[in-house]
Amino acid sequence: MFTTLGRRVLESSAHLAERYPAKARPLAVPPPGSDLEPVPGDPGAPGIGMSLTALADPLGGGRKAHAKYGPVSWSTLLGRRVVFAQGPEAAEAVLMDRTKSYSAEDGWEFLIGPFFRGGILMKDFDEHLFHRRIMQQAFTRPQLIGYMDLTTPEIARVMDGWRTGDDFTAARHFKRLLLNLSTRVFVGVEPGTDIKRVERAFEATVTGGQAIIRASVPGGTWSNGLRGRRVVADYFRQLLPSKHASEGNDLFSVLCRTSDAEGNALSDEQIVDHMIFVLLAAHDTSTIALSMMTYLLAKHPEWQERVRAESVALGKDHLDYDDLDKLTSLDLVFKETLRMYAPVGQQLRETVRDTDLLGYYVPAGTPVILTPYVTQRTDTWWSEADRFDPERFTAERHEEKSHRFAWAPFGGGAHKCIGLYFGGMTVKATMHQMLLRYRWSVPADYEVELGWATGPIPVDGLPIRLERLEPVRRAVQPKRSA
Repeated sequence: MFTTLGRRVLESSAHLAERYPAKARPLAVPPPGSDLEPVPGDPGAPGIGMSLTALADPLGGGRKAHAKYGPVSWSTLLGRRVVFAQGPEAAEAVLMDRTKSYSAEDGWEFLIGPFFRGGILMKDFDEHLFHRRIMQQAFTRPQLIGYMDLTTPEIARVMDGWRTGDDFTAARHFKRLLLNLSTRVFVGVEPGTDIKRVERAFEATVTGGQAIIRASVPGGTWSNGLRGRRVVADYFRQLLPSKHASEGNDLFSVLCRTSDAEGNALSDEQIVDHMIFVLLAAHDTSTIALSMMTYLLAKHPEWQERVRAESVALGKDHLDYDDLDKLTSLDLVFKETLRMYAPVGQQLRETVRDTDLLGYYVPAGTPVILTPYVTQRTDTWWSEADRFDPERFTAERHEEKSHRFAWAPFGGGAHKCIGLYFGGMTVKATMHQMLLRYRWSVPADYEVELGWATGPIPVDGLPIRLERLEPVRRAVQPKRSA
C-alpha cells in the first residue's frame, strides 16, 4: 500500500532497529501523588526515530505502536519526543480540550508553521474564536450556493477535455482541476499565466511542510517551500486593494469586507495568512478524497454502477445545492472513503501545561499527534476495518456511532473543519459529473501506491482506464436553490 521507495526506507529503518533495538522506557516520571501512569514507548531507530516510518507507512507504524503500548505512547519524530494518541477516547480528550491544555498553534508549528502560520488552524482559544466567527460568514448556505455556481461550469469544462485511455492519471487530473476551482472560488480570478506561477509556488509551499531536512539548504524542499510561500503572499497582497473594493462572491472578497458583531475586521496580513491556509485545506484534502474515492470505485465496479445509476436517475447534468443529500449511495461511498483514507490523517497539538491524557502523564511542551487514519482503520473500533463496506454507514448499522470520535475525518471541538460542507459539496459535485461522463477501471491486481500529504495520497498519479460513456438524455434543469 506504500511506495517502492517507502518499502526500501522501511527496510533500512527496520534493519537499524533490529541491529540497535530501542529499549522501552517512560516519557517522563509523573509527579508524586498524581496517580498518573508514565507514557510508555521508545525512541525508535537510532538517529531517525519514527520519522521515516511515519512518512512511509503511517498506518502500519501506528498499528504496531497501539498493539505494543496501547492508546497513548511516545517515540522520536524529527528530533523531538512526541506522544501518539490513538483511538476515539484519546481523540475526544484532546480535541474537546475541556481544560485548555492543548495548543493547536504550537502543535502545527512543529510541522508546517513556517509555511501556514496565521491560518485558522494555527490559532488558539479566544483568538481562534474571533477569527472563526468572521470566517464562518464565508461558509454560510448562501455563500456555498454561490461557490457551487462558480465551480459547476469549470468542472464540466475540464472534464469534457479529459482524454480517455489506459493511463489516465486520475489523482494528477483532480489536483489540476481543484487548483482551477480554488482559483475561481477562493481567489476570484480566471486561470492564466500569472496564477499558474502562483499555483506552482503554492505547491512548493505545501511540499515544504513535508520536508525531512528542515533547514534552508539551497535548492532543498524546505527552502523552496519558504520561497513559494513568499511568492503566494506577495500575490495576495497585490490583490488586496481590488478585493477591498469588490462585491464579488469569492472567498477573498468576502473576507475583505466581513466583520464581527462589534465591527472588528481582519487585518490585511491576517487575510493573506488565511487565504494561504484555506487553499491548502480545500485543495489537498479534496484531492485525496476524490482520488481515493475513484480508486475504490474502480476496485469495486458494482458500487460504481450503483452510484452511477443514482446520478443518472437524478436526471441532471450537475448538482444543485439541494441535491447533495439526494444521492444516498454516493454519500455512503464518500463517508467510507473518508474513513479508509482520512484526508486529514493526523491532528497535531502541544501541551501548554502538565496534562492527564487517559490517565497518562504528559508534561508541558510535549507535541501530541492524533491519528484518525489509524483509528478509522483499526478492528478495535470497526468491523473488518480494511474492507471497503459503505453500508456500515447505513441507518441499520451506523458503525460510526460506536463513539462520537470513532469517525472524525473533519476533527472536532473548537477546531472542527470550518470548510467541511464546502469539501463535501465539491467532492460530490465533481464525482456526479464524472459518473455521468465516464466509466473507469484498474487491473485486478493493481494496488495504489501511497505517499503522504495531509493524508494518504497516490504517488503514482493513480493510473486508471478511462472510458467515455454515451451521453444520457437529460431532464430540463430546474431553477437553482435560493
